[in-house]
Amino acid sequence: MVKLFRKAPARRNTFLRKDSRSIRGTSRARTNQTSWQPLRLDKRIVFITMAFVITGLLFTYSSSAFDSSSYFQRQLIFDALGIAFAIFLSQSYEKLQRWKIFRPINLMYLTWAFLIIVLFTRTQANVHRWIDFGFFKLQPSEIAKVTLVIYVADYLNNVAGKLAKNWKLLIKPMLVAGFTLGLILAERDFGTPFLMGLVFICMMWIAGMRLLHICIPGIIISPLIVQQLFFVSYRRDRIFSFLNPFASAGSTGYQLVQSFLAVGSGGWFGKGLGNSELKLEYLPAAHTDFIFSVMCEELGLIRIALILAGFCWLLIRGISLARVAKTYFHSLVIFGLTMTICLQAFLNMAMAIGLMPTKGIALPFFSYGGSSVIMTLAMMGIILNMAAVDNAQNNVREDITNYKNRNK
Repeated sequence: MVKLFRKAPARRNTFLRKDSRSIRGTSRARTNQTSWQPLRLDKRIVFITMAFVITGLLFTYSSSAFDSSSYFQRQLIFDALGIAFAIFLSQSYEKLQRWKIFRPINLMYLTWAFLIIVLFTRTQANVHRWIDFGFFKLQPSEIAKVTLVIYVADYLNNVAGKLAKNWKLLIKPMLVAGFTLGLILAERDFGTPFLMGLVFICMMWIAGMRLLHICIPGIIISPLIVQQLFFVSYRRDRIFSFLNPFASAGSTGYQLVQSFLAVGSGGWFGKGLGNSELKLEYLPAAHTDFIFSVMCEELGLIRIALILAGFCWLLIRGISLARVAKTYFHSLVIFGLTMTICLQAFLNMAMAIGLMPTKGIALPFFSYGGSSVIMTLAMMGIILNMAAVDNAQNNVREDITNYKNRNK
């Protein structure tokens, strides 16, 4: 086990409901044992989530209001559904796991079904990524982000302590992850497989996978990566325009150049909320993939640093909750979902400021989109649930510090 989980402080999980036996009075204790009580959620996670949602709504309106208010109205509905979904999962996810359909492998079967179905839908923007239900467009790759993390965490929980000793145990999760990411890649989506591949490696590494075990599969799939990057014309053009965007400012480098102008023109304190000029049909996808550029233009460097600090804080808080989780499974799920959200945010920001080639990666909580917003908030609901799940009946507390010994 890596250093991340070696020296976790042995402290009480303060996000659990109080044991009813600690309440004085026999009749009162009996009442609390039989009645339902809401879980006590991590207030800091709730605060940062709501702060991001509200700020995201403001910038969805700011980046798209010149066109119409329909994007803001739909985003408001998506956020409301996502918050309702998050509240439900934060109180009930642990109980839902007892149902057969919510078993990790069954969730993967359902995800694969959606990913296969979407390949036979009509193309939208030359890609197969959405299943159109008329009133809502479902993006199966967003579901895969959640189900893959849950499946990998469940598998690693079942082989805890054996991973470093038996390399054959790595085959099954790698095949499942490879098949899932391959289906997403068939949709002509390279960003999501790249993101989830990084999350998968991080989870396996935390669980005790050796560096050699990471390198060998990487060498095997490297020809596929090279083929996708340099032998697919539009991806090759994006890479070359990333290296010198101003040389192709009128074609493939146009989007990145406009993003540079938006970020740079914001200065230290920005132009003010709603005063972006580049969003006026100069910067493509201003309310989706490049909303961070509009935020930089309107907020400026000083205030945009608070957004970056918020994601850094969310990452640190998620890792802290993973360190004190009661079970190995909970620890890995919290870690995996937190990494998914924060890594996606950092990749989107890096793309907007030219640190990586442009790619269709949304900024969590901020970018316009139904499936992305709802599933991001669903992830937060699962994190809150696993951080606050009631274990009073058996009072079993697993010491996270023994992870090092498990993987020797």
